Amino acid sequence: MQSTRSSIIYSVAFIIGSAILGYFLQSSVERFRSYERTITVKGLSEHEVPADTAIWPIQFSVISNDLSDLYKQLETQQEIVKQFLIENNFTEQEISASTPTINDKKAQNYGSFNPNDTRFTANQTFTVYSEKINTVLDAQKRLLELGKKGLVLNGNNYQNQTQFLYSGLNEIKPQMIEDATQKAREVAEKFAADSNSQLGKIKQARQGQFSITDRDSNTPYIKQVRVVSTIEYYLID
Repeated sequence: MQSTRSSIIYSVAFIIGSAILGYFLQSSVERFRSYERTITVKGLSEHEVPADTAIWPIQFSVISNDLSDLYKQLETQQEIVKQFLIENNFTEQEISASTPTINDKKAQNYGSFNPNDTRFTANQTFTVYSEKINTVLDAQKRLLELGKKGLVLNGNNYQNQTQFLYSGLNEIKPQMIEDATQKAREVAEKFAADSNSQLGKIKQARQGQFSITDRDSNTPYIKQVRVVSTIEYYLID
């Protein structure tokens, strides 16, 4: 009789315990599932900044049938270009000159050289490396002065295009990351409100690569810096 009562008590206790355990397990699973509801959003930050460095190549050509005359022309035109740059407020430290390249058409044509063609051509490049962006832009408007002095400028190929650079990315990175994160959170909060949820903590965040591009083809000296942050948030009912 004693054994039967004990068995009944143990059975009832087991049933009650199982029910309580099941309740807590179900509640825990539901809470776990609620934490696993997430939303992934992106935040964009864009800043326009002025370029702070210019690399400006100036290439000119001279031709002659006499090599000695060719070098004399080069020396004369080198001095003209250098003087032009100094008069336009560049220092000698900002100006560099490459080694001239000399082409001999007679040597290249292997006996088929036309005597009516000019035999020698020389190309010379001066490069201005300066942080004075406005000075570069102003001087470029006066390049016609070199043409009036007999210089043949080569400015149509890609190698002779002016490069405008921006080197201050590290100074604006923190603010841009903060802006991108804030914009991502605003999107997430709007989504949470629309779905009758609350925004939880960040599950994970990924910062995209910073990009620096010209604002447009007409103003390469104005740069657009861009970054996109991707953030995943928990949603709470």
